[in-house]
Amino acid sequence: MITTKIAHKSLISDSSEQPSVWLNNSTLPPIKSPSLWMSCFTMILGTVSNLTALGILVKSRFRFRRQSKAPFLLLTVALLLADLAGHVILGAFATSLHIKQSYRIGTGKPSMTFCHIFGACMVFFGLCPLLLGCAMAVERCIAITYPFFHASMITVAHVRGVVLFLCSLALILAVLPLCAIGTYTTQSPGTWCFLPVHGPQSTMDRNLALAFSCLGLTALTVSLLCNILSGLALLQARKKTQNVNTKPAAHCIRRASSASSSSLFCSLDVEMMAQLAVITVVSCVCWTPFLVSTAFSNCLKPFILLGLRMASWNQILDPWVYILLRRAVLLKVCCAFNTKRATYSDSHSVR
Repeated sequence: MITTKIAHKSLISDSSEQPSVWLNNSTLPPIKSPSLWMSCFTMILGTVSNLTALGILVKSRFRFRRQSKAPFLLLTVALLLADLAGHVILGAFATSLHIKQSYRIGTGKPSMTFCHIFGACMVFFGLCPLLLGCAMAVERCIAITYPFFHASMITVAHVRGVVLFLCSLALILAVLPLCAIGTYTTQSPGTWCFLPVHGPQSTMDRNLALAFSCLGLTALTVSLLCNILSGLALLQARKKTQNVNTKPAAHCIRRASSASSSSLFCSLDVEMMAQLAVITVVSCVCWTPFLVSTAFSNCLKPFILLGLRMASWNQILDPWVYILLRRAVLLKVCCAFNTKRATYSDSHSVR
């Protein structure tokens, strides 16, 4: 009788440690084969996209160095490397769980070691892009609003220290459950591991989930504020340039003014700001649902999986920002815009 009670208590404790989908194989949610193929497709797409964006940055490294933009280049490379590593590693983990469930290999249940490593990678590679994107926004804000301070004080060595600090911060939070401070468990539908968000949470698990969400949301908020300040500063500088150049009334001077404003609009600062602004918007759209649903998992539990799927697309969309918003593309857009504006101005003056 005592042995039966102990076994019953052990079963209850085991089920509380793994409150997800592993109580009974018959309760496993049906996973169709397209989920496995979609996971493989997104992993390949993200890998190719990040490698393409890194190749574009390597080709433009001399232009960045010549114009003293090396700190931004270093942060951009660090962001893309974090996206690439996170996409490949997390994709490999998720694909292996998809295969085990789809083909019913063994019990389909990941080992505790596998789940801990998977969960730690989820936290680390989730926070790194957000923190690095925040550092990029702060660096550009300082460079645009205080250019002399940036040129004299912000060096590549300083940026390397910032990258190391931010990665260390994400790593410390990720490894805390490996040191028995919190836990990582398998989450529904059994294809990913993370801090307990679907089942009962301990106080430490709750605090870790809040720390993860608050740190990510803070990084997004700071990025938005810095981008707004940088954008306003660039618009103010362009307005001042137009006012100075439009004082002469000669037609040739007006043409020179148009060329000058076009050059300013298509400058490297604006190119980087356009990329950074789009990256921030993409990060906010992709990550905010998951961060908010993680922080309020008791109320928003049905939206956690949807938020996770949206967050996974951030690592795919980030490199396309650098592929589509590079200097050559922006120059074509600027030239087309200025050509239409000049044509309209000339036709209006003739009338």
